[in-house]
Amino acid sequence: MSLAGLLSVIAADPQLRRALDAAGTGAAADGGDLGGAAAGGGDLGSASAGGDLVGPAELRPFIAAALAARAGRFVLAVTATAREADDLTAALGSLLPAESVACFPAWETLPHERLSPRSDTVGQRIAVLRRLAHPDPSDPVAGPLSVVVTPVRGLLQPIVAGLGDLEPVRLAPGQAADPDDVLTRLVEIGYTRVDLVEKRGELAVRGGILDVFPPTEEHPLRVEFFGDEVDEIRSFKVADQRSLGPAPALWAPPCRELLLTPAVRERAKELAAEHPGLADALGKLADGIAVEGMEAFSPALAERMDLLLDHVPPGGAVLACDPERIRTRAGELVRTSDEFLQASWVNAAAGAQAPIDLGESAFRPITQVRASADQLGLPWWTIAPFGAGDAAQPEPAAQPEPAAQPEAAAQPEPAAQPELAGLRDAGRPVFVTGARPAEAYRGDTARVLADVRHWLAGGWRVVLVTEGHGPAQRLTELLHGEGLGARLAGLEDAPEPGVPYVSTGLIGHGFSWPGARLAVCLLYTSDAADDLTRV
Repeated sequence: MSLAGLLSVIAADPQLRRALDAAGTGAAADGGDLGGAAAGGGDLGSASAGGDLVGPAELRPFIAAALAARAGRFVLAVTATAREADDLTAALGSLLPAESVACFPAWETLPHERLSPRSDTVGQRIAVLRRLAHPDPSDPVAGPLSVVVTPVRGLLQPIVAGLGDLEPVRLAPGQAADPDDVLTRLVEIGYTRVDLVEKRGELAVRGGILDVFPPTEEHPLRVEFFGDEVDEIRSFKVADQRSLGPAPALWAPPCRELLLTPAVRERAKELAAEHPGLADALGKLADGIAVEGMEAFSPALAERMDLLLDHVPPGGAVLACDPERIRTRAGELVRTSDEFLQASWVNAAAGAQAPIDLGESAFRPITQVRASADQLGLPWWTIAPFGAGDAAQPEPAAQPEPAAQPEAAAQPEPAAQPELAGLRDAGRPVFVTGARPAEAYRGDTARVLADVRHWLAGGWRVVLVTEGHGPAQRLTELLHGEGLGARLAGLEDAPEPGVPYVSTGLIGHGFSWPGARLAVCLLYTSDAADDLTRV
């Protein structure tokens, strides 16, 4: 179920409204569309540089979605870890159209390691870059993106320039296509020919049947040709190779970020002569044979290296989720990468395989990435929990009526909060939301019901979210049994105040937000009892 209607509710918070005004003003200046942002309010003089929002981690998907949907900006959301990136991507799928959100994963290896990243990781990365460079509104698989989420590791690592321009292989039933040409193209973009397809990035040919496992698909696809025409496309199981059902089309992005083009092979041949210690690996590349860890040679073989920031569409913005943790993680990555590269030169001095100077592929310092964002004109927004504790209200069941709570705009001035020191640059606007994380009820049904009644009595909007439809139905029945007329429905539009809503989604742990007069809790009903339990 969609929770998109909550975006209009949170925009009622004075501080967030000011932030969206600032972001929308910057988008208009960059040629973007305001897309529903409110007009006026606050000092927007620093809109082009971004701003700093203060709120709990549970607000991250809502802030990212609001910047995209209500401020009309493309958003590149950055997290400290890959797990946080996956969680944020899943949560955004409940607030925005799922096809408009994608995760840009980082390599599992260091840039200098002689190990290749997994083909599904590479395929997902290239698919995102392709959609950023050449979106196709007529194709949901390749359509435009509103939000891309990446861990800081993916932000810092340089990538081979031009990956977004690589054309994927597209096939559909009834399409005219020469099987030999399709096979040749798949090999050129990094697919490996095998006898039996078992892994992503592999292909197999048996007469007029082509099996291929695109890195972005859950199951491999079987393409049946009738002469030079695609007759049928079906997905099949890897375990027993039996068909699962028809597939609408094949969309196969490249499986390697370093393709063995004639220019790359010629450069590999030259380097093989200059570095005898690497002649074996470089010689194979010169002959057009892919080797494990060939991506480590990208700085020496590719024409140039870019950052992910270079692929952000005009009018886009960066949203750093918890900038202090991002800064710490970035420092650790840069140090680890440098130590690994230095160790390779020490080994070379001891007689081991000599490395090429691959400094261009090393993780960039976060300060350099931030400077690149400024040069590209990308506003740098942040959301951090620092200062959120000052804005927290007492427990819901004991606090005054929500209507009597001070608006978020009445919170202490950011300059008076010492924990905000170092969070922002001088002169950047700070917006303190006043939201707090949802309570950990841990099976205390009576406390949940007391809080829900209290919020409803104050005219708040209350949304209880579960991760599945079954628990949502049981929760609705429980609320009806307690005399609360709960509604089980998606929230395409804003929920009505004074009525509890039950829906499904993946939105983290929930929050209460006095400035928006909104309470969102993620709950589920135990299969063993009717206790309401906090996830």
